[in-house]
Amino acid sequence: MRAVRLINILTTLQAKGLVTAEALAAENHVSVRTIYRDIDALSLSGVPVYSERGSEGGYRLLDGYRVRLNGLSPGEAEAMFLSGVPDAAADLGLGSLMAGAQKKLTAALPEDLRQSAARMQGRFHLDAPTWFGESERPAHLQAIADAVWNCRLVRMRYRSWKAEKNREAEPLGVVLKGGAWYMVARVDGEVRTYRIARILDLLVTEERFERPEDFDLAGYWTENTLRLEAELHPNTATLRVSKWGLRLLEHISPSYVRARMEAEKDERHEDRWIVTLPCGQAQHAISEFLRLGAEAEVLAPDTLRDAMREALERLAGFYARSVS
Repeated sequence: MRAVRLINILTTLQAKGLVTAEALAAENHVSVRTIYRDIDALSLSGVPVYSERGSEGGYRLLDGYRVRLNGLSPGEAEAMFLSGVPDAAADLGLGSLMAGAQKKLTAALPEDLRQSAARMQGRFHLDAPTWFGESERPAHLQAIADAVWNCRLVRMRYRSWKAEKNREAEPLGVVLKGGAWYMVARVDGEVRTYRIARILDLLVTEERFERPEDFDLAGYWTENTLRLEAELHPNTATLRVSKWGLRLLEHISPSYVRARMEAEKDERHEDRWIVTLPCGQAQHAISEFLRLGAEAEVLAPDTLRDAMREALERLAGFYARSVS
């Protein structure tokens, strides 16, 4: 973390000129004493930073000194934004660009910052896919990324849950979620989400489209995710669970459900909890709650409790028969 802070101090001094220790401390969310130590470290590494005393004093860089990144190309600069997810960069065709950018950045750092950067890289790693899941590498990912970047209209044959459809789309962004790649695109004037692995055929045309200036990919994705989660969990269920069942429930439930889950001790059963949580339609809820086995009992609504009983009776029938 110190390496990032030192680079931020350098770029702040370069952009603003004279800056007080208090201002640097506030910007970097550290104490003034920490800033003093950082300034000493920069000076010892050869950076010409000096102080000006007085009520209007502070720190500044020697006139003419500039922080250089040894000529990053535009592609390398873009790839640096994916430095935390190297597999994703490789999937998008930016792996070699990212490697080149990192080498140039490392060469531009003072020696102590290089050591800090190396420690950071060796001690922190981001693995985007979920446990026991593999990242998708869709055939059309790089073509779609290129269309997004160059605002090219695409024509595709897409397989949804219900049917195959032909679509003409204006790709606005690409999102990696839980190891799966998604294209956010405008179709018939509406912004929609498509799983790239379900695109069967793709044609990137030469026709360009005008990207909406006010479109916020991150904002859209957050809002769309919450809306989808709400649509998938329109109902509420009440369960009686064991201590282990409560732990399982907290582990297997998506974040949307966990955030809205309420649990309290069951007054009638010392080792049980009463849990209220959002759930999906009956078939989806049954599949989810069967994962808890005998550690949970559905109490309400009655329709879901009846559906669980019927499902368990069918299961019991399967196991009552000899295998043939």
